[in-house]
Amino acid sequence: MLDFSLFGGAETAADWAKLPRRTLATSPRDPSINVRQPPQDPNDFLWLMTEEPHRSRRMAILKAHPEVTKLMGHEPLTKWVVLLVVSIQLACAFLLRNTHPLSWKFLLTAYAVGGTANQNLFLAIHEITHNLGFKGIKANKLLAVFANFPIGIPYAAAFKGYHIEHHKFLGEDGIDTDLPSRIELLCLNNVLGKVFFCTFQILFYALRPGFIRAQTLTQWHLVNVVAQLAFDYVLVTTCGRNALIYLIMSAFFAGSLHPCAAHFIAEHFLWDGTDQETYSYYGPLNVLAYNVGYHNEHHDFPSIPWTRLPALRALAPEFYDNIPSHPSWPMVTVNFILDRDIGIFSRGKRIGRGVPKDQLAQTTEKSEVVPTPAAEPEPESSPRRRAAAALDADGFLQGKQ
Repeated sequence: MLDFSLFGGAETAADWAKLPRRTLATSPRDPSINVRQPPQDPNDFLWLMTEEPHRSRRMAILKAHPEVTKLMGHEPLTKWVVLLVVSIQLACAFLLRNTHPLSWKFLLTAYAVGGTANQNLFLAIHEITHNLGFKGIKANKLLAVFANFPIGIPYAAAFKGYHIEHHKFLGEDGIDTDLPSRIELLCLNNVLGKVFFCTFQILFYALRPGFIRAQTLTQWHLVNVVAQLAFDYVLVTTCGRNALIYLIMSAFFAGSLHPCAAHFIAEHFLWDGTDQETYSYYGPLNVLAYNVGYHNEHHDFPSIPWTRLPALRALAPEFYDNIPSHPSWPMVTVNFILDRDIGIFSRGKRIGRGVPKDQLAQTTEKSEVVPTPAAEPEPESSPRRRAAAALDADGFLQGKQ
């Protein structure tokens, strides 16, 4: 039921209130969580004063379930999945070496098989970026370079720096390069613009970071570039250029109008008029995508690997079942394009880290945050203290970046 006490005396529901919600909480403690809220102003991003939600929820889960730290650590299965998917892509590239790139067989394979496989490798590199493929840093970096081969273009080394900043500075303007830029908002804020964005979103995610925040190049950037160019050269000289065209076309489809590519939009765009910054998806496509749909869980504990994210949700249902999530990835893309109340503007941004929500109202006349009284410290031997000591402020195991 719509709470009319929130709308200043209005006696009829606006058009937005009659529309169904796109996201729903599975077991909401408060039924109003599943009521659609007034739409966001489409002329600007939503500027937030509060800090990102994952830090406070992480600490609450650590306090309630200190055993959560047992879920952290590398997943040995990851390297074998990477090897399998790389092998599938190389086999397809070899089999299509004499097939015209514009034939139906080539295009269908590049979309259905290649797009799915390369999206899987994108997310393998995402997983490896958190050092969850091996215990050692060097081994993880080398695995990421290997997983990069079927994508055709070197990006694994650059992705790591930008992605770790995305976790540590979620929503911070000028640092989190996952956020759309002002020029994207101005140029793509309509149906045709959203179709263009969804079709070429892989290019936006690849090119945007370089315009917003330059990286300091390291030896691993060089290793990534040299290894990829060497791989591409060997592939073309042995199998012909069609093999490389297949891999690059697969990478394009993986980040275009593909069912699995919807996770790019599903994860952090704002839906249903709320300021919820991160959304999960618990459907079957997670099998192809390293459980990246468990995105709230991943941001809360980035040192928990993909195979154990469902266990995290099962361990702390009181924290996750009350958060709205997406029921379908493919419908995310459809709704993003057709729903006038969501668009490029539907992202939360902040300047600086912001303050916890429970402190925001506690301001002085000078608008300074009133410090929360210090609680009685727990003993060093308590499970809570030992669990918290394993993490840095952003949820990473110490030394695992």
